[in-house]
Amino acid sequence: MTQFPGDLQALREVLRAAPGPDRAALEGAADRNGQLTKPPGALGRLEDLAIWYAGWQGRARPALEAPQVLVFAGNHGVVAQGVSAFPAEVTVQMVANFEAGGAAINQLAGVAGAQMSVHPIALDRPTQDFTTAPAMSEAEVLEALRIGWEAVDATADLLITGEMGIGNTTPAAAIACALFGGAAAEWVGRGTGVDDAGLAIKADVVARGVALHGDRDGLEVLRCLGGREIAAMAGAMARARVEGIPVILDGFICCAAAACLRAVTPAALDHAVAGHVSAEAGHGALLAQLGKAPLLSMQMRLGEGTGAALAANILRGAVACLSGMATFGEAGVSTG
Repeated sequence: MTQFPGDLQALREVLRAAPGPDRAALEGAADRNGQLTKPPGALGRLEDLAIWYAGWQGRARPALEAPQVLVFAGNHGVVAQGVSAFPAEVTVQMVANFEAGGAAINQLAGVAGAQMSVHPIALDRPTQDFTTAPAMSEAEVLEALRIGWEAVDATADLLITGEMGIGNTTPAAAIACALFGGAAAEWVGRGTGVDDAGLAIKADVVARGVALHGDRDGLEVLRCLGGREIAAMAGAMARARVEGIPVILDGFICCAAAACLRAVTPAALDHAVAGHVSAEAGHGALLAQLGKAPLLSMQMRLGEGTGAALAANILRGAVACLSGMATFGEAGVSTG
């Protein structure tokens, strides 16, 4: 197993040194795509998606056989500021629902043919309220990053990360605001369904947190403004980058975690595509900052990895067409 780096600087160095996709596989996949029994470009984004996947799998005729869904859960001290319509106890209750197979992500992971596991992280110890102190110490963020890193199955051929954590759209908005600027109100949304007063509280909380901790690099922003489940998602995505495992990004919170990696090096998310654009305010703007065009727009805002799991079926279709369709020569069809 690729060992987890021992500290934040080592993680930065590992990300910067991570190899890119297999160029021979990219070229072979593009060549094969150009010979398939269809007009050039007729499958639209499916063609680019399949070629991208081929490059990361290292096979000109790739196969999607072993997707993995990881759901991480954490609690947030900033919930005490009134930023959520639900109490923190719901995080524990939803973890039990995941483990019993009763959540939306259980169903969508099954449809995608993915192995799913749930990883609650110190739910009895919420992070610090980031308006008064860093959300996590360096030891705490490293532990969460390590949990995410080690949860990845190195034999997986696709990774999806999801989360559960009452109040976690607030740290996600704070991360986005700290990394990309703009007013706090531009990044906050209703999350679990807060009213107008709750939305104003969230904007104020984000503004105060960013004022206290914002002028930092990506991993320090993650430490000071994030949460354990957000850090674990980042750790899993970083491990996938090092192992060359393709990733489908989920919604606003997942993309906030990903943005912390991209702030370390622009190539940190070359192995990732955006599964969907959620209905959560700020997600579209965050995807634009990441340079990721979503595969789906379904007005979803549940989190858990649900949008990415649904999009995995789009990727599965793209791969099936590239690898399974006949070429003109194979089919004996005239190219005109």
